[in-house]
Amino acid sequence: MAIKRGYLALFTGFVLGIIVSALISSIYMRTTGSTVIVGKPKRIEIVFLYSSEKQGWLEEVTPEFEKEFYQRFGIMIDVKLVPAGSHESVDMILRGYKPTIWSPASSIWIPYLNEKWKEEHGTLIAKDWVPIVYSPIVIAGWRDFVEKYNIASFMDIYHLVKNGVKIKWGHTDPRLSNSGTMITILEFAEAAGKEPDKLTVKDITNETVLNIVRTIESAAVAYGKSTGFFGAWAVESGPQAITLFGVYENIVIEHSLDAKKRWGEELVAIYPRFGTLYSDHPFVILDADWINEWQRFAALQYLYFLLRADIQMKAQAHGFRPVNPSVPLDTNIFSKRNGVQSEIHVRVFRPPSGKVLDAILSLWEKVKNPGV
Repeated sequence: MAIKRGYLALFTGFVLGIIVSALISSIYMRTTGSTVIVGKPKRIEIVFLYSSEKQGWLEEVTPEFEKEFYQRFGIMIDVKLVPAGSHESVDMILRGYKPTIWSPASSIWIPYLNEKWKEEHGTLIAKDWVPIVYSPIVIAGWRDFVEKYNIASFMDIYHLVKNGVKIKWGHTDPRLSNSGTMITILEFAEAAGKEPDKLTVKDITNETVLNIVRTIESAAVAYGKSTGFFGAWAVESGPQAITLFGVYENIVIEHSLDAKKRWGEELVAIYPRFGTLYSDHPFVILDADWINEWQRFAALQYLYFLLRADIQMKAQAHGFRPVNPSVPLDTNIFSKRNGVQSEIHVRVFRPPSGKVLDAILSLWEKVKNPGV
């Protein structure tokens, strides 16, 4: 049921996005009567700050949007694509970077940014959002090792490390990247035996829980800056450099064939037996004074474009599951051949409260491998 409820939320967000975009388009056309109006700019630039694992998909389809936008509206548009880690992107905005659109890997960062922004400016900066693709968190590993030790959870990693089995573990730094944050949340949840949204600060500060997470992290050999870059490094470096690593499902799909060719060994996704979290990739047009109405209009057209069925199909080729309910899941992509499952049979959790998330990020210094 958790999967169905989560998908319904994505579907609701999708429909809302289509309605908003259609309304804006309707207002624009009704006001102008044509695509040629006095004062219309010759060129629009919008800056899209997004989580790096979407880079392949966005770089593939954005030139198509720019071409179509000019054909429809007679305006040259330049979509400046800026990849970054999710937490890093929050820090960039707080330090003065001024994107038009922001898309962290998960909506858990929206209240976090809003809270920090409100402390400094007294207003909210991210009021509305729509998911554009989604991907579950998985443990990626090399098939021989995974099958030898029958790894199915974070607690399995804990017991292997505790028993002296040599494991090279890794994920992104939760202070910079969403996947690292989600991996750390799932480690704490399994250690406490509670779903993330039911965790309390008391649960995660329990010394037994801290020791379990600390033991898992003691096997870490790398903490990446962003998921896309980290996943590429792990595959390029191979099984001698890293045994298991926490990433999104799409990273496994995008690199599985390359991993097999490069190392002669398959990369597989482990859907944690205890449960996982979805990364829902929200599309947020920031409510900021540096964004004018033409940029806002262009951003809404871009959102509509990214949710279109043919563009969602292209997202699947990069390992993302579509949020547009009219798009069927491509089981040639989401298959064992690419190291993943088409159906997700584990529980899909809700994220923890903002208070618990803040506490987990603060506790990171106590549980991470200090030598990495």
